[in-house]
Amino acid sequence: MCGIAGFICSQYSPELRQSAVERMCEAMRHRGPDDAGLFTSETATLGMRRLAIFDPANGHQPMSTENGRYTLVFNGAIYNFRELRGELSTAGTTFKTHCDTEVLLAAYARWGEQCLNRLRGMFAFAIWDAQEQKLFFARDPFGIKPLYYAHSNNTLLFASELNAIIASGVVETQIDQAGLNAALSYLAVTAPRTIYKGVRSLRPGECATFQNGRFNVHSYWTFHNAINADHATCTSPRKFRNELRSRLEDTIRAHSLADVPVGAFLSGGLDSNAIVALMQRSGGARLKTFSIGFNEAAFTETAEAEAAAKHFGTEHHTFVLTGERLAADIETILSSYDQPTGDAINSYYVSQVARAGGVTVALSGLGGDELFGGYPWFETTPKLARWLPLWRHLPSPLRDNLLARLKRGDSRSQKLADFLRHARNIHELAGLQRRNFSEPARRELLNGDVNYKPHDELTFLSAELIEAKPFEIVSGWELRTYMADVLLRDSDVMSMRHSLEMRTPFVDRPLIEWLWNQRVSYKNTPNHPKAALACAVRDLLPRGAENRPKRGFTLPMAQWMHGPLRPFLEETFSLPSVAKSGFFNVSGVQARWQNFITGSDPREWSRVWTLAVAVNFVNRHSKTHTVSA
Repeated sequence: MCGIAGFICSQYSPELRQSAVERMCEAMRHRGPDDAGLFTSETATLGMRRLAIFDPANGHQPMSTENGRYTLVFNGAIYNFRELRGELSTAGTTFKTHCDTEVLLAAYARWGEQCLNRLRGMFAFAIWDAQEQKLFFARDPFGIKPLYYAHSNNTLLFASELNAIIASGVVETQIDQAGLNAALSYLAVTAPRTIYKGVRSLRPGECATFQNGRFNVHSYWTFHNAINADHATCTSPRKFRNELRSRLEDTIRAHSLADVPVGAFLSGGLDSNAIVALMQRSGGARLKTFSIGFNEAAFTETAEAEAAAKHFGTEHHTFVLTGERLAADIETILSSYDQPTGDAINSYYVSQVARAGGVTVALSGLGGDELFGGYPWFETTPKLARWLPLWRHLPSPLRDNLLARLKRGDSRSQKLADFLRHARNIHELAGLQRRNFSEPARRELLNGDVNYKPHDELTFLSAELIEAKPFEIVSGWELRTYMADVLLRDSDVMSMRHSLEMRTPFVDRPLIEWLWNQRVSYKNTPNHPKAALACAVRDLLPRGAENRPKRGFTLPMAQWMHGPLRPFLEETFSLPSVAKSGFFNVSGVQARWQNFITGSDPREWSRVWTLAVAVNFVNRHSKTHTVSA
C-alpha cells in the first residue's frame, strides 16, 4: 500500500518537477511510512511513499524493468500475484523479489493494457514508458483505491490524494461549484469530479494514457464485463449456496495474504461476522478484531460484537467513542479530509484502534449490503418504478398539488417529492436514492448555479445495466456510486491516515462477476435482506446473528451535535463563517441549523453535519497555490 505521485511535462525542468513531487510525497507520508522513492527523467518524475505489505525488505518503488523502458509506481495489492508470477516465469520472466509490485510491472511489460483483465485486487498505478514517452495509469474496477489527476496542455500531475496535488504548488486549486453541489447532494463529490476546478478523478474501472500532450481516458471494466463473464448459472438454490460458500472462502484466502499482521473489523452485523468467521475457519494465528462502541445504548453494538468475538475466539479490542472525544479531535479529523464528506468518522477511529492494536492490514465487511440487497430500496425502488408510468399520466394540476404537500412534509416526504418530480425510470430513481438534500432545500443553501442535474453516472449506468434485472440495477448503482464515492473513498483516506491497509473481500472482481450471472431469485429473498449470505455461512455464525435486524453503523451524532459538538457547529454556522467563501446562502444555512436545534426529525442530523463539513472545508481550502515554470 502506498501513496503515489507524478509530474509529466517537458516544459518544466527536472529539478522543479522533482521538488514538486517530493512535496506531494511528503504530504502523503502517512500512506507510506516504511519507504520513499523518486524517479526522474527529462520528461517524467514519479514518486511514492510505501507501506510494506508483501516482501517488506524488497519492493522499493519506483520500480523499473531491467532494460529501463518501464517504470512503475503502484498503490494497492494484487491478490493473485503469485499465480501471475508463475505464468510469467514459465514465459521466461525472471524475478528478484517476492512482492506484487514486480509482478505487476512484468505483467504490463508483457501484456500492456490487457494485463488489467488478469489482475485480482485493489489498485491505482502509473507506468512511464521511456521508449514511447507515454504514461499509462489505471484504477481498479470498483474504485477501492483512488487516483486523481490534473491535465492542462502539455502537463499532467497525478496523486493518491487531492491534498498531495495541492502540495505540488503547480495546480491552481479553486473550489468547484459543481463539486460542492455534488458533495451536498450525495454526501461526497461524485467521480470524475473533485471539489477543485481542473482536478479530476479516474472513475472505477478506468484507465488513461498521456502522450505528447494528448490525454485519453476510457473504461476497461463495466458491468457488461460482469454480464459477459464466463460463469455458469447455478441450477438450484442448494448449488448456489454451496458455490457461494466456496467463493466466499476463496476471497477470504486471497484477501488475507500478507507478510505483516492481518486483523478484521467486527461489529454485531452479518457482514463483519461472516468475514471473521471465514477468516477463523482458514486457520493461522489467533485473529485480532476491532470495533467501536458508544455509551448511548440505542446505538452501540458492543455487546453483540464482544459476543461474536467470544464465539469466534478472537482477541477483541473495543474503543468506546464519546462525543467529548470527537469534539476534542474534530479539527484533526477535518484536516485529514481531502474532499468534504458526510461520513468517515467511524472509519477514522476504527482504523486508529486497529493500527494501535498491532495490525497493518484489516479486513472489512464493506460491500455486503450492495451485493446482497441489504438496503430497503432494493425492494422499494423497483416497486416505485412500476408506479411511475401511472404517476406521469395523472393530470398536471393533481400532480403539482400532491408534490406541494409532500414538500411541506418531513425529509422522507421531501425525498419522495424529488423522486416523483424528476424520475422517469428505475435508473433515475436509483440515481436519486442517495440524495442528501431535496432540490428545494439545496437551492436554499447555495448561491450560484444550483439547477437540478442528474447523477454523473446516469449515462454510463443506463447503458451498462440495460440488460440487468431491477435487483441488479439497484446493486450496480450502489456499487458504482455510494460505495465507491463515499464508503470506499472515506475508508481509504481514514485507514491510510493511520498507515493501515483496509481490504474488502466482498468487493472482489471474481466474486462479483460470478454473482452477477446467478439468478436473482437465488441472490435475493423478498423481505429477507441478505438471506443468501446468511445461508451460506449459517453454520459458522453465533446464534441469532443471521436473523439480527440490520442497524447500520450510526454514531449518536444527533445527541452529540446538541451537546459536545455544539460549540464547533455554532462557530461553523456563524455569519462570518458561512459568508466567508461566498458559496453559501447565509440565511438558508443558518435557518437549517436553527431548525435542527429546535426540530425533531431524526434524519436531519446527517444533512446538517454534511453542511457543516462543507462550510468548514471550503473555508479551509479556498486559497490558490501556484508556482511559475
